[in-house]
Amino acid sequence: MLPIAYHPIYKHPLPEGHKFPMLKYDLLPQQLLLEGIVEEHDFFVPEPADLKHIYAVHDQQYVERLLNLILDAKMVRRIGFPLSAELVEREFRIAQGTITGCEKAIQTGVAFNIAGGTHHAFTNRGEGFCMLNDQAIGAAYLINHQLATKILIIDLDVHQGNGTAEIFQHHPNVFTFSVHGQTNYPFKKETSDLDIGLPTGTSDHEYLEVINEFVPKLINQEKPDFIFYLSGVDILESDKLGNLNCTLEGCKTRDEIVFSHCKKFEIPVQCSMGGGYSPEIKTIINAHTNTYRVAADFYS
Repeated sequence: MLPIAYHPIYKHPLPEGHKFPMLKYDLLPQQLLLEGIVEEHDFFVPEPADLKHIYAVHDQQYVERLLNLILDAKMVRRIGFPLSAELVEREFRIAQGTITGCEKAIQTGVAFNIAGGTHHAFTNRGEGFCMLNDQAIGAAYLINHQLATKILIIDLDVHQGNGTAEIFQHHPNVFTFSVHGQTNYPFKKETSDLDIGLPTGTSDHEYLEVINEFVPKLINQEKPDFIFYLSGVDILESDKLGNLNCTLEGCKTRDEIVFSHCKKFEIPVQCSMGGGYSPEIKTIINAHTNTYRVAADFYS
C-alpha cells in the first residue's frame, strides 16, 4: 500500500504559461494506475488544512492576507502565480495532504503527496510558486502532536529549500539537508543545517556520490524518527529550470538510496514530489513515476 494525496483542485484554470507544469498532477495518478503500481483505494483527497496547523509555521498576518487575497503586488510577483481563492485553497489542501501523509507513513512506512514540496515558502512570505510550506507544516504537526521527536528533511530538488531552512533555522528537533544546484534559483541562499551546492553540469556519478555519502551519514548522526523527502526531478539534464546533468536512471538511483535507508532503519518517510520542468511531459511523468516504482519495490 502506497498512500497518496491527490488534488483534483488543479483543474481550476490558470494563465497559458502556467498550464503545462500542472499537467503532471492529473497525468501522474493515471500512469500509476495504468502500470498497476497502486490501486484506486491508495489515493485520498485531502480537505483544506486547519488554520491552527498553518499558524504553527506561518505568520498569522501573512496567512490572513493570503486568505483575503490582499497580498501586495510585489509579493504576488515573487510567488509567480496570479492570486485567486482557488489557488489559496490548493495550497491549504496540499498542506493537509502532507499532514495526513505523515500519519499514514507512520502506519505504512511511506506516504506520498502528488503535489507538495513547496519549500520556497517562508514564515511570512511566499515565492517560487510556493505559498505555504507543506513539509514544514507536516514536521511541526508531528512534533506538536508528539508523533516524532527528531526529524530529518532530505531536500533533493535542484533548487535549495530556502523557505524550509529559514523556518527551522533555530529548531533543534528538525535537521534540514539540501542538495541543489549552486547557481540555480534561489540566487540568495538561506542556511540549512547542511547545504551542498553542486556545480553546473554535475552528472550522475558525482551527484550519487554525494547522496550515497550523506544520507546514511545523517541518519546515523541525527537518528531521526521521521524523514521528509522532497524528490524533485528537476535534477535531470533536460530540465528547463535546472542546470544539473543527471539522467533518468541516475534520478531513480537517488530514490533507491533514500528509500532503502528509510526502510533499513524503519524510519517512516513522507515524500512530496517537488519540481520537474523538462520540455516533454512524458519525461516528467516517467521520472516522477520512477519514485513510486522504487517505493513499491521496497514497501509493497
